[in-house]
Amino acid sequence: MGRSGSATPGRVRWWRLRSNPLRRTGHLVEAWLILVTWTLAVVAAVVAGALTAGAVERDLDGLRTERHAVPAVLTEDADRVTSGADGTDGDHAWATVRWTAADGTTRTGVTRVASVSRAGSTTRVWLDAKGRLVPAPATAEQAEFQGAVLGVLAALGAGAVVLLAGLGVRARLERRLLEEWDTEWALIDPQWGRKAG
Repeated sequence: MGRSGSATPGRVRWWRLRSNPLRRTGHLVEAWLILVTWTLAVVAAVVAGALTAGAVERDLDGLRTERHAVPAVLTEDADRVTSGADGTDGDHAWATVRWTAADGTTRTGVTRVASVSRAGSTTRVWLDAKGRLVPAPATAEQAEFQGAVLGVLAALGAGAVVLLAGLGVRARLERRLLEEWDTEWALIDPQWGRKAG
C-alpha cells in the first residue's frame, strides 16, 4: 500500500527572512535580532574570556616577580600547632619561623610548613618587596590554569548577559506582535458575521 499524497510539512528554516504575505515587519526585526544577539554573545564571550585570562596571568606573573624565597629556620615543631579549624590540613601546619632580612636583621613570623617539620629544621619562605611573609606565588602552569578557568567563567558570564538582554528585547517584540494581531483581529472579526455562543 502506497503513502497518501499528503506529507507532513517539515520545519521551514529562516522563514522570518523569506518573502511571505503573512510576514510582518516585526518578524523580520525578530530574525535580525536573533542573528545579532547570537553574534554579539559569541564576540562578547571571546573578548571577555581572552581579556580576563590575560589579566589574571599577567597579575599572577607580576606577583611571581615581586616575591622571592629565602631560607628560614623553624622555632617550634609544626605538629604542636592545633590542626582543624585554623585551615591546616594533613600535609601542612602553621609554625613560627625565623629568617634574616635583606638588611641583616633577624625576623620571625608564622607561615605554613610541612606538618612533619621540627624545630631547628630549615624551610623556604616567601617574602614580598617589603620583606613581609606572603604565600608562595603561583607557578607559570598554575597561572595559566587559573587564567583559563577564570577566562571561561568570564566568557560564559558575558555571553549569558548578552543572550538574556536579547531575550528580553525579543519578549517585548513578541508582546508587540501579539498586540498587533489582537488589534487586526478586532477589526476583521465583525466582518465574518455573528459570533457563536
